[in-house]
Amino acid sequence: MSTVLLIEDDKDIRDGLALALTWQGHTVHAVESGELGLAALAANPADVVVLDLMLPGIDGFEVCRRIRASTNLPIIMVTARNDDIDVVGGLEAGADDYVVKPVQARVLEARIRAVLRRTGADPAHSTEMRKTGVERHGTLAIDRAGLVVSRDGTPVGLAPTELRLLLELSASPGQVLSRQQLLESVWEQAYLGDSRLVDACVQRLRAKIEDDPANPRYVQTVRGFGYRFGPL
Repeated sequence: MSTVLLIEDDKDIRDGLALALTWQGHTVHAVESGELGLAALAANPADVVVLDLMLPGIDGFEVCRRIRASTNLPIIMVTARNDDIDVVGGLEAGADDYVVKPVQARVLEARIRAVLRRTGADPAHSTEMRKTGVERHGTLAIDRAGLVVSRDGTPVGLAPTELRLLLELSASPGQVLSRQQLLESVWEQAYLGDSRLVDACVQRLRAKIEDDPANPRYVQTVRGFGYRFGPL
């Protein structure tokens, strides 16, 4: 299965989730603070991080930023409530997905499976996304077979969800995809998806591939509908 780093300060929640995930076949390293989480990650590689936002000492937002500064490891954040400030802040810090307390183990395990599928050797589902060869769009080059994106000849480090979003959008240049379509194809959330996941990921992606993120050339907003990939 996979190795999960669980960072949660509440012992009951930590022990319960660790037990449930272990029962599902995952190897779980569980720690109670951000400092211990960062140390554990430096000492032992993980496949995914499950990160509580409200931690003593270094909070989850800062832990997320520090992890994202050095690695594209998938991060699922845990928030105490479905609060816009917490959710958006965590997503902007680099999280790939989130769950709300009280956390249902089966929901968390499903999210872990989904995010791990997005980090596989072939993160694409559609035939269009499995095209081979290097596509060039202005200064942007997308190697779908090698899962490498370059800008002006320099590789761009994209988190798995950012890469999958770019692959999905660029598979059909000029076609408008709604947030719900993107949730279903990128996050695999057909029903209770949250459009904030899409918007935050678009913001992070633009910061990495656009010359001017405020006036994007590639990932364009179609107000009231969704996003499309340019240049047209």
